[in-house]
Amino acid sequence: MNTTRTVGVGLISVGWMGQLHARAYRDVPIVYPELGVTPKLVIAADTADSRVEFAKNVLGFAEGTTDYREVLAHPDVDVVSICAPNFLHAEIGIAAAKAGKHFWIEKPVGRSYTETAAIEAAATDAGVITSIGYNYRHAPAVEHARKLIAEGSLGRITNVRASFFSGYANEPNGALSWRFDRELAGSGVLADLFSHASDLCQYVVGPIAEINALTSTVYTERPKQAMGSGTHFAVIENGEMGPVENEDYAAALVRFGSEGPGSGAVGTIEASRVIVGPECGYQIEIYGTEGSVKWDFERMNELKVCLGRTNAEQGYLTVNASPKHGDYSRFQPGPGNALGFDDLKTIEAKKFLLAVTGGPQENSNVHDAASAAAIVTAAETSAATGQWQKLDDIAGTTASRTA
Repeated sequence: MNTTRTVGVGLISVGWMGQLHARAYRDVPIVYPELGVTPKLVIAADTADSRVEFAKNVLGFAEGTTDYREVLAHPDVDVVSICAPNFLHAEIGIAAAKAGKHFWIEKPVGRSYTETAAIEAAATDAGVITSIGYNYRHAPAVEHARKLIAEGSLGRITNVRASFFSGYANEPNGALSWRFDRELAGSGVLADLFSHASDLCQYVVGPIAEINALTSTVYTERPKQAMGSGTHFAVIENGEMGPVENEDYAAALVRFGSEGPGSGAVGTIEASRVIVGPECGYQIEIYGTEGSVKWDFERMNELKVCLGRTNAEQGYLTVNASPKHGDYSRFQPGPGNALGFDDLKTIEAKKFLLAVTGGPQENSNVHDAASAAAIVTAAETSAATGQWQKLDDIAGTTASRTA
């Protein structure tokens, strides 16, 4: 690996996530100085002039544009962060691959499996490095859980429970943003939150082989909102109503395949965007014949661990994330000093840049995105037909696998 390399960065879409990507790039040399990688913020694109100016004047990009093609054509850009809305991902992702630019793209990568597979094919053909915004898998407590399972500390994995409950759309008068439009977003909570939960299950336990799902739409209408104005958190009173075209809630039974440490295990995955109570209630529980672990993102620096069936001390021990777990030591010197969401993005940026500069490929990739999209598509088909759907294994993913 070239340990003195400057990597030119292009950004497409300067919203909340785009700004977070920019901050993550800037933090990499501080948090991981030994990598010798210096991201250079070259050019940012957004359709809003005010955001272009923000990218230059606040985030520190040298140039700005309202045309994302200028980012892909820029000779000083080595990597591109794609943080645009879902309906633009395929167009931009395929164009980035054809331009020979490595890209870090937010999920869902495509609005369907077909669209995601097209991006996967383009990236594979071009030989570019990809990374996907599955940031929750980088939590030190999650990395520790994955290690315990891979080492066999929980015994044979028997069952898994995962859920992602967020109340961002629990207000009936919440604006009808692009997230509720099938043409613009694809599926609803399946692509938005369920895909995170299924990715985490596969990363920690192993590939999912079968699924049987159901979905529901709790609020079938919402007040219309002009495209590009406000956010999906906006509340509109007495507005003109329009139809919600995708699902608010999803649940599934799953069976894990034979390749991972969870071979033969079964489980459940749930997701809701309209629930009242949890704000970012992202949880996973893994049970084995010799122990179990529980993790909740709202307490992301803790892992509930129970090891052994016959110990005098039964129940869960709360393990604080510490410098012994994942990348924790890069941010804090000792247990009890919490990491946050933004730190997970810095870890994600580090893994992406490490892969781009010839180091170990520990980053999530477009094959993971294709796998998640296949699960979402299978869940939609199952919900429509009431039948179990089999999933083909997708090569190249970072799902946990036994040697």
